[in-house]
Amino acid sequence: MTIPTNLAALLWLAGAAIAAQNVNACWRNSTCDRILEPSFTGPWDKFNFAPRSRFVAPQTLLSLSDGASVGNYCADGTIIKASSTGTVFDFGLEVGGIVSFDYSLNGSTTNASIGLAFTEAKDYIGRKSDNSNGGTGQDTALLFALNGTQKGQYTMPDVSLRGGFRYLTIFLIADDSASVTLRNINLEISFQPTWPNLRAYRGYFFSSEELLDKIWYSGAYTLQTNSVPGNTGRANVQANRTGWNNAAYIGPGDTVLLDGAKRDRWVWIGDMGVAVPSAFVSTGDMESTKNALRAIFDNQSADGTLPKAGPPYLSKDSDTYHLWAIIGFYNYYLYTGDEVFLQNYWPKYVLGVNKILSKVNNKGIVNVTGTADWGRWLYSTERGSASMLLYRALVTGSHIAGWSPDLTDASAHKSNWTAAATALQKSIIEHFWDESRGAFKESPNNTSLYPQDANSMALAFEVLNASDHRADRVSAYLVTNWTPLGPINPEVSANVSTISPFITSIELEGHFKVGRPERSLELIRNAWGWYLNNPNGTQSTVSEGYLANGTWGYRGDRGYRNDPSYVSHAHGWSSGPTSTLTEYLVGLRVTGPKGLKWELKPATFDETERAEAGFTTGLGKFSAKFEVKNGTVRVRWDTPYSTEGYVQLPGQKGMVVKGGKGSIVIRK
Repeated sequence: MTIPTNLAALLWLAGAAIAAQNVNACWRNSTCDRILEPSFTGPWDKFNFAPRSRFVAPQTLLSLSDGASVGNYCADGTIIKASSTGTVFDFGLEVGGIVSFDYSLNGSTTNASIGLAFTEAKDYIGRKSDNSNGGTGQDTALLFALNGTQKGQYTMPDVSLRGGFRYLTIFLIADDSASVTLRNINLEISFQPTWPNLRAYRGYFFSSEELLDKIWYSGAYTLQTNSVPGNTGRANVQANRTGWNNAAYIGPGDTVLLDGAKRDRWVWIGDMGVAVPSAFVSTGDMESTKNALRAIFDNQSADGTLPKAGPPYLSKDSDTYHLWAIIGFYNYYLYTGDEVFLQNYWPKYVLGVNKILSKVNNKGIVNVTGTADWGRWLYSTERGSASMLLYRALVTGSHIAGWSPDLTDASAHKSNWTAAATALQKSIIEHFWDESRGAFKESPNNTSLYPQDANSMALAFEVLNASDHRADRVSAYLVTNWTPLGPINPEVSANVSTISPFITSIELEGHFKVGRPERSLELIRNAWGWYLNNPNGTQSTVSEGYLANGTWGYRGDRGYRNDPSYVSHAHGWSSGPTSTLTEYLVGLRVTGPKGLKWELKPATFDETERAEAGFTTGLGKFSAKFEVKNGTVRVRWDTPYSTEGYVQLPGQKGMVVKGGKGSIVIRK
């Protein structure tokens, strides 16, 4: 896949200092993180999309009529005539926050206003913003009435913070003879609020294939845009509202991981199954994850039911999102070893596990009563994905109980959950496996749908392990749904062929798990590479979803009002390549809390000549790399001395190693 020449320029612009304000600044009253520099520096820094300053300016000007570039932005002044439709200011990548500028009007101020409209996708530049408010009304534009003033300074009100956009259209409503000169257009970035240096990543990735590097960093940057102040969520107000309100409380602490930069700007806990591993290996920001989990578990019902989203939308109607919350709890503890959090929330965690276990029916599978889910059309009460998720929750819960035997009734829970997982695994295969199709059914009696989610989960969660001959059959079945832009998702494609990067992120892990890394990498290059290279996208983030014909109408017929502008172009649930390239291509991943135990199991040496990655935990820095040269493979690693690892190369026997530096050389 070719990479557009302008992408390199955009990456350079993202890293340039583009405003004079203090580079090391946190958002408003947020408590600043003490980490000022990245854990790893090197040639990969050029792929990091994060700006060097919290204050950024537009990069270029575009024609509103056709989106063509008409020159570079100059802070000294841009003239906009009332007789024109306006001017588009392109920031060069996804941004979000509060816009300000100086203005000087030439002409009558009577009934004069300056309008601002925002969009993530270039398709929707114009006098109306792309939609985000969740109601039936339009976002429209933000209008600033001059009220007789000829010149002055304007700053957007905080309630109108725009969480995600690339393009800003500014226009003048006044007598046709009037014009306004704008100077010093500036955006104060609101995301990653506690970081004084937005580029201070705790992880990195670098390979011999630039496209993979850029995709990895687009996922990382997406997760930054999704880590926001806890009082900047979308308000849950009347359904027919127009405009937008991003001043709602969504969770505790200074920073919270939500679903998307533009929308919904809530904690949707299902998204964290993909977002949290990717955040850990890249930005390393686990504080936002912890606060998102708190937003969910602090609002648990007395019977153990967890909400599918955080405030202000505390609906408790999704068993699958309940399960994702339990899995997210495990991921957070695995990556951080946060004992205080574990001790405080263990009773709620146990209550949540036992609540969902109570829904296992006489077939030994989950009977779903909280039917809401990630957007699929068919909500079977015995859907396979729910049982797959419960299997993962039970296995990971057993791990927690085993790691922390001093927790209340840990030993009993470990024994019970392990036994329940074993029984559930057998029931899943008995009731969902279709031998003739080589795939898992939607439900025991439904042979018309073989969903991408359940089949991907069966591999990623190791319901079928790599040695099971059925695993490769499932992997092969999933490939039958592929298009040049990614897999068609059967369970959301009732009326139009739709691609879900969220479920495809799980599919990536599944192919890696069963020894088909070439399939995972082909998917990454095709699906995520297509979006990154799309001139109408953000060219810096990962999108929520799209159609197989290459348009943005994801879920248009499934709750999105047939409005393609509503789609989010910076959605953390689509960041699967970021975690899988680190954890499977390079093969470096933690297997014990905080990385006390880890493994290095590169998936293949046939797809790339070189790949390396690293991340950071409370114990220190972990890194690994491999290089193929002249028929020889050299693998190196460097981990904290207090740790223990397991190293296994493709086709070789594994070995236990102590933390520190190590290397292996083999013939390919």
